[in-house]
Amino acid sequence: MDYSLLQKKEAVPEAASMIETFRAIGYNLETAVADIVDNSISAGAKNIYIDRIWDGGKTIITIKDDGCGMSGGDIVEAMRPGAQNPLETRSANDLGRFGLGMKTASFSQCRKLTVISKKVGYHTAYWTWDLDYVAMTHKWELIRWAPNSYTNVLDKQKSGTMIIWNDLDRVIPPTTSANDITAKQKFSDAWARVKSHIAMTFHRFVEGNDVKIYWGENTIDAWNPFCLSEKKTQIFPTETLYFGNNKTEVKGYILPHKNNFSNEENYKRAEGINGYPASQGFYVYRGKRLLLAGSWLNLFRKEDHYKLVRISIDLPNTLDSEWQIDIKKSTATPPLSCREQLRSYALDVRNKGMEVYRHRGKILKKKAGENFQPLWLEKKKGNKWSFVVNRENQLIKDLQEEAKNNPAPAINKLLRIIEESIPTPTIYVKQSSEEELQKEPFSDMDMSLVKDMLRQSYDNQLKAGLTSKQAKAILKTIEPFNNYEELIEEL
Repeated sequence: MDYSLLQKKEAVPEAASMIETFRAIGYNLETAVADIVDNSISAGAKNIYIDRIWDGGKTIITIKDDGCGMSGGDIVEAMRPGAQNPLETRSANDLGRFGLGMKTASFSQCRKLTVISKKVGYHTAYWTWDLDYVAMTHKWELIRWAPNSYTNVLDKQKSGTMIIWNDLDRVIPPTTSANDITAKQKFSDAWARVKSHIAMTFHRFVEGNDVKIYWGENTIDAWNPFCLSEKKTQIFPTETLYFGNNKTEVKGYILPHKNNFSNEENYKRAEGINGYPASQGFYVYRGKRLLLAGSWLNLFRKEDHYKLVRISIDLPNTLDSEWQIDIKKSTATPPLSCREQLRSYALDVRNKGMEVYRHRGKILKKKAGENFQPLWLEKKKGNKWSFVVNRENQLIKDLQEEAKNNPAPAINKLLRIIEESIPTPTIYVKQSSEEELQKEPFSDMDMSLVKDMLRQSYDNQLKAGLTSKQAKAILKTIEPFNNYEELIEEL
C-alpha cells in the first residue's frame, strides 16, 4: 500500500481515559510491587529496599535500589507509556517486555508515581505522574515534583533509583485515619502477602546471591517451592522441549509426606501463601523470575491427592509470544505444540505423587512372595472396589488368639487399631477417580450372618426386660441393622 497517497489524521489517546484504562489491567498489590522489583533487577541492582510508611490515607510505599540509575531524560523516557516495543529483541536478563510495567503496576495502586534516580556522573533527578493533574489538564505531562523528604534520598549513593507511590487510593481509602486500627490491620495483612510473594517470585535471585531484597531493615529469605533442603523430596529427570532454536526445560518434584518432613515448621513453611492444595501444579519461570505459581495450565484439575506435586517450567524470554505472557507477568499459556508433552511428563510425576500421598495408609496390594503384611487390603469383586482388614496380618491373628481367653480387651485393642489405621487418604483418592465403582456397604453381606447378629441382639434386649415391639424399635436405630428392617420385623 502506498501510504503517501492517503489522507492522515492523528488519533491521540485521551490522556485521563487511557490512564484509567491502564489502572484496570488487573494487578494486585503483590504483583504490582513485584513488577517494580523486576526493573531494579534489570538495572543491575544488588540491593533492593521495599518499605512503607503507614499514615492512613496518606500512606506511602517506596522501592529503592542501587542499580545503574537514570538521568532526567532517561526518567522521562522510562515513564512514557510503551517506551519499548514488545517485539524488540531483549537481553536474556531483561525481565521486561511491553514497556508498560512500571506505569501500569504503579497506576493500579496509586494516583502519584514518583521516580527519583541518580546515574553515575549525573545529579539526582525526579519526575512524577500525577493522575489528578492529568485528569485536570487532559495532557500527557509529567510534573517535576517529589515529596520533600525524599528529594535527597539518593545523594549518598553512586547510582540508584527510588519509586514512590503516593495517594494509594486502590489500597487504602483516601479518607482513612492513621488511627484506624482495622484499616491498619487490613493493610498489614495485604503487605505481609507482598513479602511472601516477593520471597517466592525472586527466590532464585536471592538463593544465587544475585541480589538482596530488604523488607524494611531485614532481608527477605527465599521461599523455594520445591523444598530442596528436605532429604525425602523426590526429584525427577529434566525433560527438554524445543521450539526452533529455543528450548524449555521441565523438571518434576514430589514433596515429602507430612510424616516425613524434617520438622513441623518446615512442613508449614512449604505450603506457601495459599496452602498445599492450591500450591500443586506447574511453576513457570522466565529466566530466574517466577511468573506463575501452582497452576495445571488447564491440563488437569487440582485435587487433594496431588497436593505434593510441583513441576518447574523454565522459559527464555524469547518465547513470550508463544506462551502468551501478559503485561502483569502473572499468566502463561503453553502453545499447542508442547501441551501433550507437558501432559505426559506431568502424568508420571502426578501418579508417583499420589502414591506418596496414599502411602500414609500403608495400603499395598498383596503379592505372592512379599513379606510385608499390610493391615488393610484393596479388594476387587467384579468391577467394584472396597478395602478390607487383612485377616492374615499377624497382629490380627494374635488378637484372635487373645480373644479366646480374654475377649473384651482383645476386641477393644482391635477396634482401636482399626480406628487409628483407617486408610482415609487412599479411600479419598479412589472415591475421586472411581466413585461409581465403589462397593455399596453391606451389599454382599452373608444374610445368615446378619440374621444371627440380629437374633443375638434381639434376645439380649428381651433379657433386659424390653417387649418385642420395644426391642425391634431399638434395633432399627442401630447401624448397620437399620438397613434390614424387614428382617427385624420377622423376629
